Amino acid sequence: MKNTYLITGIAIISILSVIALLAPWISPYDPAMIAQDSLLIPPSAKHWMGTDSLGRDLLSRIIYGCRISLIIGVIAVGIAVFLGVILGSLSGFYGRFMDTLIMRFADIMLCFPTFFLILAVVAFLEPSIINIMVIIGLTSWMGPARLIRSEILSLKEREFIQAEKAIGASSARIIMRHLIPNAIGPVLVNATLGIAGAILLETGLSFLGLGVQPPIPSWGNILIEAKSTLGIAWWITVFPGLAILVTILGFNFIAEGLKKIIG
Repeated sequence: MKNTYLITGIAIISILSVIALLAPWISPYDPAMIAQDSLLIPPSAKHWMGTDSLGRDLLSRIIYGCRISLIIGVIAVGIAVFLGVILGSLSGFYGRFMDTLIMRFADIMLCFPTFFLILAVVAFLEPSIINIMVIIGLTSWMGPARLIRSEILSLKEREFIQAEKAIGASSARIIMRHLIPNAIGPVLVNATLGIAGAILLETGLSFLGLGVQPPIPSWGNILIEAKSTLGIAWWITVFPGLAILVTILGFNFIAEGLKKIIG
């Protein structure tokens, strides 16, 4: 039986990835090019998605914004998964004091709403792509950590792990070679959903002026520019919104498909 969700999600994200990679070649205009004679032009043959209040081609800006959003989402979640897998593995394997220390720290982090925690940190730092990726990653590791911990608590009592201990295998070898590969499934599902969440977080931060800063185009700062022209230029809101919607759906479909495979 075909996994329709997984196939659809991979198709969507593959297309978006190709668009992001080929942005300099497929973008019809320079996304930062200001044209005073092309202000707020609706979608047409010359500008397929219209122009903004500075005469910049909206399609070009959305194409480059796709690159920014995917980079931030993937790297931020990569940081979160790396930290979560390491801390969750240590917590689940060693237990006792190590487990208590790491899980209580995770509980403390979970007490704070992630978005407001990120806002508080960003307020003290210079808004930049690197800072956004690192901050999202450092505030999102708790989910992967708890997932892999619960899997390892079950796996470490299995016969093949006990056999490894009996022949004198080191803790590092057991964790890296046997426990993590067998426990990583639920983390991959969580990571896929996490990428969608990270893209939404970046969009929200950019919309508030604390994310990716102009002139670098991102879907969030395109939307903030649309606020002043919402009543007269619908396309500046609709097309970036659709881009965000399609991307989030793509990652959610992949996550749903992976759930079916993992069971």
